[in-house]
Amino acid sequence: REEDFEIIDKKQLPDAAELRNEEKAKPEEGRWSAPILSLAKKASENLALSYGSALKSASLAGFVSKPGSSDSPAKTSARCHTMEERANLMNMMKLSIKILIQSALSLGRTLDSDFPPLQQFFVVLEHCLKHGLKVKKTFIGQNKSFFGPLELVEKLCPEASDIATSVKNLPELKTAVGRGRAWLYLALMQKKLADYLKVLLDHKHLLSEFYEPDALMMEEEGAVIVGLLVGLNVIDANLCLKGEDLDSQVGVIDFSLYLKETQDSDGKQDGGITAVLDQKHYVEELNRHLSCTVADLQNKIDCLEKTNSKLQEELAAATDRIGSLQEEQQQLKQQNELIRERSEKSVEVTKEDTKVELDTYKQSRQGLDEMYSDVWKQLKEEKKIRLELEKELELQIGMKTEMEIAMKLLEKDTHEKQDTLVALRQQLEEVKAINLQMFHKSQNAECSLQQKTEAISSFEGKTNEMMSSMKQMEERLQQAEKARQAAEERCTKMKQELAGRLDTCRQQMSQLDSKCSTLEKELKSEKEQRQTLQKELHQEKDATTLLKTELQQMEGLKKELRKLQDEKQQLEKVCEEQEQALQEMGLHLSQSKLKMEDIKEVNKALKGHTWLKDDEATHCKQCEKEFSISRRKHHCRNCGDIFCNTCSSNELALPSYPKPVRVCDTCHTLLLQRCSSNSS
Repeated sequence: REEDFEIIDKKQLPDAAELRNEEKAKPEEGRWSAPILSLAKKASENLALSYGSALKSASLAGFVSKPGSSDSPAKTSARCHTMEERANLMNMMKLSIKILIQSALSLGRTLDSDFPPLQQFFVVLEHCLKHGLKVKKTFIGQNKSFFGPLELVEKLCPEASDIATSVKNLPELKTAVGRGRAWLYLALMQKKLADYLKVLLDHKHLLSEFYEPDALMMEEEGAVIVGLLVGLNVIDANLCLKGEDLDSQVGVIDFSLYLKETQDSDGKQDGGITAVLDQKHYVEELNRHLSCTVADLQNKIDCLEKTNSKLQEELAAATDRIGSLQEEQQQLKQQNELIRERSEKSVEVTKEDTKVELDTYKQSRQGLDEMYSDVWKQLKEEKKIRLELEKELELQIGMKTEMEIAMKLLEKDTHEKQDTLVALRQQLEEVKAINLQMFHKSQNAECSLQQKTEAISSFEGKTNEMMSSMKQMEERLQQAEKARQAAEERCTKMKQELAGRLDTCRQQMSQLDSKCSTLEKELKSEKEQRQTLQKELHQEKDATTLLKTELQQMEGLKKELRKLQDEKQQLEKVCEEQEQALQEMGLHLSQSKLKMEDIKEVNKALKGHTWLKDDEATHCKQCEKEFSISRRKHHCRNCGDIFCNTCSSNELALPSYPKPVRVCDTCHTLLLQRCSSNSS
């Protein structure tokens, strides 16, 4: 694969003496403490020997395209080529990280985006991420960017969601390469770049969609680079993304930063101390990371326990509420059935009563209509008679004085007629009582009708008698007129009789008027009763509407019950999911606790054991044989003591070392026992 690199001439680089003079000229306020400076110096001196070989291999094998390589189609040559590329990129990554740490410690302040070693570090990291990327074909053309795998971090690690949102919200970035560079800047500022890339490497089945099988991120070199990136957590960076054009930056490696003089004699004396300090700082970084992760996990577990307890309380309350609602539903169903039965019974009873009352009302109305028509006919006849009598009165006004004697004789007749009127009034009161009984008693309706018919017949007989009496009075008047012609004495008597007759006629007219008024009052009372019956019918209709509304409310309560049941099911599902999450968090906690115990044991081992110098040990600690040219000294990487080759021939992977290292026999047995206990 072809990549662009730029090599700068040695003449442009400053000498070592000039660099030392610049360091002496710096003020003491900006310098770091003595152990950190010694650590940076020794780290750079230890790697000085590997600079020349790395640069030669980068210029010859990995970064310069050979003319004969394109003509060889064999798979072995292609594999060797990719392996050389991976090795060269890993060496360049080591160099850039070491130079960046050294320069940052010498500066003693936060780094800006204009800092050259930091820029070169991002260029090398970008080349590492681009190695082995698959080309994706789209409608626009071919797309090859490393931002695709970085987007997976947001799904795998929710803490990286802030970085993804801030990168997407930047309006200046228009390409995927610019977004990927901004993402790397933000991750370095958060000091979580190594953590995020480690999460990606743990899910290589997802990375296989973006990378080839022999890519750097898919092989062991990717894990080594992630381990090296942990050391960058010592650096504080303040990078501004708004003013920079990340889309159009050219990723060219400047090798002038890595060209240094290899003739340093001071670095051979303190090699062991720098190694111990490197291990110590590495273990402290790991310890800090693990303590942070344990604290986060404990906080998450506390939050989950609280939410679980709240959900359990809500579930208990919901179950109680559902039980109470079911009981209320049963009670409401029973009440609804009772109300229905009562309403049906009451409706039937009211229907029967209304039917009976309507029948009685119709019968009474027919009888009253007949009575009213008869009385109206009588009134018409009496009005005619009254008109005739008024005509007679006009003729006989002049004879009034002569008939005063006849008036006295007629007073007796008036008393008798008053008695008859009293009897008629009593009969009318009886008719009223009978009418009232007809409304209250439906069974005795026929008897009351017969009594009314009898009363009406008697009334008609009495009216006939009155008519006959009127005729008799007319005959008497005729006799009086004949008698007047005969004698004046009889004329006076006739005048009195005529005056009495006039009074009786007037009284009869007043009586008939009173009868008409009473009949009208009875009609009004019947109308009022009819109105009351209509009101009762309206009340029954209102009762039926109320029952319908209660039924609708029952249906609404049923719907609410169904909703509550659905909510209960949803809450049960949420509880099950949270229980599963709690179980998974418990597993993660147990794993993190085991890791913490391992780290504590490593810390104890580091604190308890010191790294012995070569001059202090003359005999092997285990077999106590003296060291010589054939029997050489070897350090145990766990306890720090010096052993011979036979007593320290075992190798194991320690937390402070990514690869297996030399360990003595006693430490080998102890570590194996710990691994077996942890696995059990």
